Amino acid sequence: MMDFDLSDAWQTRQMANEKKKRRHDKRTAYQRDRARILHSAAFRRLQAKTQVLGAEHSDFYRTRLTHSLEVSQIGTGIVAQLKEKQPAFRPLLPSTGLMESLCLAHDIGHPPYGHGGEIALNYMMRNDGGFEGNAQTFRIVTMLEPYTQHHGMNLARRTLLGVMKYPALISTAHKGSQPAPVNDFRHLKARDWQPAKGIYDDDKGRRDWVLNPLSDADRALFLAFRENTPADQHRKTRYKSLDCSIMELADDIAYGVHDLEDAIVMGLVTREQWQEAVASHLAECGDPWLEANIGELSEQMFGPPYERKDAIGALVNTLLTSVEVAPTNQDGTHSFTSPLLAWNAYLTAVMAGVLEVLKRFVSQFVVKQPELQVVEYKGQQLVMELFDAFASDPERLLPTDYRRDWLTARERGESGMRVIADYLSSMTDSFAQKLHSTMFTAASNGPLYAIR
Repeated sequence: MMDFDLSDAWQTRQMANEKKKRRHDKRTAYQRDRARILHSAAFRRLQAKTQVLGAEHSDFYRTRLTHSLEVSQIGTGIVAQLKEKQPAFRPLLPSTGLMESLCLAHDIGHPPYGHGGEIALNYMMRNDGGFEGNAQTFRIVTMLEPYTQHHGMNLARRTLLGVMKYPALISTAHKGSQPAPVNDFRHLKARDWQPAKGIYDDDKGRRDWVLNPLSDADRALFLAFRENTPADQHRKTRYKSLDCSIMELADDIAYGVHDLEDAIVMGLVTREQWQEAVASHLAECGDPWLEANIGELSEQMFGPPYERKDAIGALVNTLLTSVEVAPTNQDGTHSFTSPLLAWNAYLTAVMAGVLEVLKRFVSQFVVKQPELQVVEYKGQQLVMELFDAFASDPERLLPTDYRRDWLTARERGESGMRVIADYLSSMTDSFAQKLHSTMFTAASNGPLYAIR
């Protein structure tokens, strides 16, 4: 068995002495983290936030919450099969509680109306540090969620390391230039305001606390960007922790397979589209089992519900069981000393290609279809109009808690716009829509209350 030296520092919390009254509490640090995430308001709100399809389409659709639950199931399945397939890594692999924590938390920073809401907030925050869903997730778990007064959920350090998909500051990841502001929100082009991925500069201190156990060399390498990024694109960091790499694979599998199920059931994709864009490629993918069974799986996909479920499960299992732990830098050019960074989880080359085919199909035939883009555009407009209204008179319009935070930010010499972004991004799709109606239309359903 390999010798993995994991410092106790990875289980510590920013607020070390919480003075919680929990008689006979036998839970591990990561089981407590899972409970904090599961019972948080931010997690509950995912039940009314768009995944791919909105509530107006069907009562069958997946929300951010059901997606997160599925990611958790897949993530823990990956960990279980890795422990069987590569037992030497058992001391290093995350516990069930830790992997569930990462998977359940991975989307809680996403705003209403999915990508449309993210574009809207990034545009409105263009002069105040930008907005990005992963950065907001880190901000919620480390500061905003009121489990503690100042440290959010006060999660264990290893949990926070796993949540950080992109550990560099957004200011360093941003390409530098940006288009001129639009005169009318309706003329905003989403492609011009894609957010840079990272951690908000406002949260640098909390980010640095998470990375504190790393050596200087490991920290510098962990924050390094991918090479040869075109000048007109934002930069992305190159590395993730082992835990984060497993969670991301689970997220991608859920997107590529489970979101596909929504599209088939609701008639958004046809058998002919599936055959041409997916089945024909998987029939020659290089995996003997998949090549032999893709014909039957395709029949099941568009057959009775119980057969479709079986086909979906087969695809998930095929991908899940093809994950392996390998060195983070397989070319040997760089190396980490921390085992949490030195190893990552990967799909085999063949299965990585299979997953890419599935993800591309969902993107092309579902996400990018005009019918869904119109809904996303509507949400984009709605969020920008709400932000504009609250920014016009925050002291008057913000709810009490957020007004206090805005005043505190102003006392520190800040613009206070980050507080408005925190408020709007926390909203569900339906709350944002009702608030917009209350503020801008004559017929109103009465006051709405924001609860943290």
